[in-house]
Amino acid sequence: MFLTIGTTGTKERPATDLGFLLHKHPEKAQAFSTSYGKAHVLYPEADAERCTAALLLEVDAVALVRRGKGKGRGGAPDAALAQYVNDRPYAASSLLAVALSAVFSSAMRGVCNARPERAEQPLPLRIEVPALPARGGPGLVGRLFEPLGWTVTAEPVALDAEFPQWGDSRYVHLVLESATLTLAQALRHLYVLLPVLDDAKHYWVASDEVDKLLRAGEGWLPDHPEQKLITSRYLSRRWSLTRQAMEALELVRLAEADDSAVEEIDNAVEAEAETEEKPTPLAVQRRDAIIAALRESGAARVLDLGCGQGQLVQALLKDVRFTEIVGVDVSVRALTIASRRLKLDRMGERQASRVQLFQGSLAYTDNRLKGYDAAVLSEVIEHLDLPRLPALEYAVFGSARPRTVLVTTPNVEYNVRWETLPAGHVRHGDHRFEWTREEFRTWARAVAERHGYGVEFVPVGPDDPEVGPPTQMAVFSMKNVNEKEAKAA
Repeated sequence: MFLTIGTTGTKERPATDLGFLLHKHPEKAQAFSTSYGKAHVLYPEADAERCTAALLLEVDAVALVRRGKGKGRGGAPDAALAQYVNDRPYAASSLLAVALSAVFSSAMRGVCNARPERAEQPLPLRIEVPALPARGGPGLVGRLFEPLGWTVTAEPVALDAEFPQWGDSRYVHLVLESATLTLAQALRHLYVLLPVLDDAKHYWVASDEVDKLLRAGEGWLPDHPEQKLITSRYLSRRWSLTRQAMEALELVRLAEADDSAVEEIDNAVEAEAETEEKPTPLAVQRRDAIIAALRESGAARVLDLGCGQGQLVQALLKDVRFTEIVGVDVSVRALTIASRRLKLDRMGERQASRVQLFQGSLAYTDNRLKGYDAAVLSEVIEHLDLPRLPALEYAVFGSARPRTVLVTTPNVEYNVRWETLPAGHVRHGDHRFEWTREEFRTWARAVAERHGYGVEFVPVGPDDPEVGPPTQMAVFSMKNVNEKEAKAA
C-alpha cells in the first residue's frame, strides 16, 4: 500500500516544515513494525519549495490470516485461499488507515511542539493514493471528500489496460488537493474515509470503534451530507453501533447549534437516577432453561455430566423435586471447587444424601451413570475434539441411557453479536469447535436416530431473527421405554 502527502512552501515558510508536523525527519528513511507488517516513511523530495512524504505499508499476508483466524474454526477451501490471495497488500484500506494513525499519531492530533503555529495553519496539501478500492465508484469518492474542502480527482483503474473492453475495476487513482485544511484535519479525513470507501475492515468492529469514529470525525462528521453512509460503513454495518454513533453525532450537532456543551444537552437523566435493569447473564439464563426442561420431563434423579464448579448442582439442590443429583467431571480441581461451593462438609445429613460428586470421563462407559431419569451436558461437547464425540455419544446415549438428555452448546452464528469478540474467534480458548444451528441439529438428529430418542430444540437467550440465540439446547427424550427399563428408572 502506498500513499503520499505533499505540500509547497516559500523561503519564509519552507515546505520541509512538513517533517516537523509529521514528526519524521526528511533526511531519514524510517521503518515501523505493525501488527500486520512493516510501515516505511520516506521523502521522495524535500526542499523549501516542495516536500513530499510517502507512507509505504508492506503487509505480511500470513500474519494477517493468523491474527484474524480463530482456533477451532474451519472453512471452505476457496475461502481459505481468499485469505492469502487478495488485494490487501496493494490497495488502501483499513490496514493503511491504522498505519496512518500509528505512524502519524501526533500529527493526527495536531500536536507539534517544534512548529505549533504551523500545526494550526492550513497548508497547500496534495495527497495521492495510487490504488484505492471505491465501492460506489468515483462519484461516491467525490461525495465523501468534496464537502470537506477537497478538490477530488478519482480516475478509475482499468481491469487490464491491454483489454479496455473488460471495463474498469472497482479501484481508483485518487488525488486530493486543498489549501484550506490543516494537516491534522487531512489525516483524520483519510483515517475515516479510506475504510469507508473500501467498505471492509480487517479486524472485528467493537464498541470502542464508535469512540474512534467520534474522535476522528470531530468538527466535520456531524454536518457531513453522507454522515449516515460513513457511520454505517465505518462500523461494518453493525446496526447497534451505528445507532449509538448516530445518536452521539446528533447530540454534537444540537450542541453546536445551541452553542452549548454536549453535557448540557444530554442531561435529561442524572447518572445516579438511572433505573434500567441489568440484563440477566447468559449463564443464568442457561441454567434456568435447563431446570425448566428438567421439571417438564418429570425427572427426579439427575446427572450433571461435566459439572465443572457445581453451579448447576447448587441450583438443582434448591428444588426439592430433584431427589438425587450427581455431579461428574474429569477435573479433580473443578470437583474440589464444587465441593467448597456446595459446602458439603457442613451440609445437613438430609441435604447431603441428595448430592454426590465423583470423577469420571465421558469418553468411557461408566456403570455408575446408569439408571438416572435425566442427564445434562451443559457447554461440554465443544470442549472435546470432534473424533472423541462418538465415544461420548455411546457412553451417554448407548450405555447410561437416561430417559431425558439435555445438551447445550454455543451457537457460532451468534458470535457476530458479541461486540468484544474478535472476528473469527471462538468464545473460549478451550473450545475445539462451535457449531451453527444446522450443524448442531444434524448431529443431534443423527444421535437420536441411532439410540432410539426423539429430539427437540430450544433457544436459550435472546433469539435474534438473523443469527438465532446465543446458546442452543437439544432435549432428547427416549422413545418406547420398555417395562424393564421403566422399572429400573
